[in-house]
Amino acid sequence: MSAEIKSGLEGVAVSQSTICLIDGEAGALGYRGIDIGDLAKYATYEETIYLLWYNKLPTKSELEAFKAELVAERDVNGSIWQVLSSLPRRAQPMEALRTAVSVIAAYDPDLYNYEHEANLKKATRLTVRLPIAVTDFYHLLAGEGPVPQDSNLGHAANFIYMLRGEPGTELEVRALDMAMVLMADHGFNASTFAARVTASTLSDLYSAITTAIGTLKGPLHGGANQRAMEMLLEIGTPDQVEPYIDAALAAKRRIMGFGHRVYRKCADPRSAYLRDMLHKLCKEKGDMSMYDLAVSVVETVEKKKQLYPNVDFYTAPLLHLLGIPLDLFTPIFAISRIAGWTTHIMEQYEHNRLVRPVCSYTGPRGVAYVPIQERG
Repeated sequence: MSAEIKSGLEGVAVSQSTICLIDGEAGALGYRGIDIGDLAKYATYEETIYLLWYNKLPTKSELEAFKAELVAERDVNGSIWQVLSSLPRRAQPMEALRTAVSVIAAYDPDLYNYEHEANLKKATRLTVRLPIAVTDFYHLLAGEGPVPQDSNLGHAANFIYMLRGEPGTELEVRALDMAMVLMADHGFNASTFAARVTASTLSDLYSAITTAIGTLKGPLHGGANQRAMEMLLEIGTPDQVEPYIDAALAAKRRIMGFGHRVYRKCADPRSAYLRDMLHKLCKEKGDMSMYDLAVSVVETVEKKKQLYPNVDFYTAPLLHLLGIPLDLFTPIFAISRIAGWTTHIMEQYEHNRLVRPVCSYTGPRGVAYVPIQERG
């Protein structure tokens, strides 16, 4: 079969969607038609989840009811802790998170109910329990017990509390909340598309999410934020930025946190809001060194390579300032993107067609079979 090859499916439209608008040429991004800038400035993560799942912003009463529904599903009866505690200590947090999804699935009474309302319930359970899995595993590795969730705290605030054992400041909570809004969805990225492929076989929602987590785990996708922070820590100070970047370019090493398949001629529209929030966090903590370093890297890479920062770059120092360990950066991407993943999976179910592309065979033809006794 002869077919045009598009390496990496670049520029190939495989389906229609009403979820995420991306215009790489204009540097525009929006969820359900609402500009990402408005969501970053005004919306909470809970509002954003509601918008994605229900295709509209909630009223005040709808939002309060939705928040209560999310809190009510946080109870996991110790099942996640029990299974994660049996994992070897060499397991990575993303591996633990992938395992946690299967645990949550095993206890879900709606696992094999494919009705839309049942899928919304599953999406709710995953959204609130994945952060618990992340913090539980973190404390397990530290030899500590779990920190119970606080029903009086919102989604982002509760995560900070469960991770650190103490509440975050108002700005810290807002910083994480905004970062989660900005990472909630981004069209048919690798992990989302992988999840939709799994869903297209009519496998269950949990199976599709494990597919997404496995895909996000890669350093060219969700793992890029951790690599970006490792780079910043290695550079150390602004005076070392230019020598580091020059050496990286000379060695043809990838500079993590820069460039994007979609935004080729402009910066990722999410990066400006993360940069401004990083500035505020540094100012609150009375130390601008991380902000100055990050900006210096951006200016140098833009000057020398004409590459712009993507969502990973400024997210990295922001999470670092929140006291979040490097190996939890990608799991936080996952617990943010769960809103988008579940939305896309449900959309796939509603307008399903099995995803089955073709490949162009370039191997040999007409090779004769040689009986084993004649193979020398």
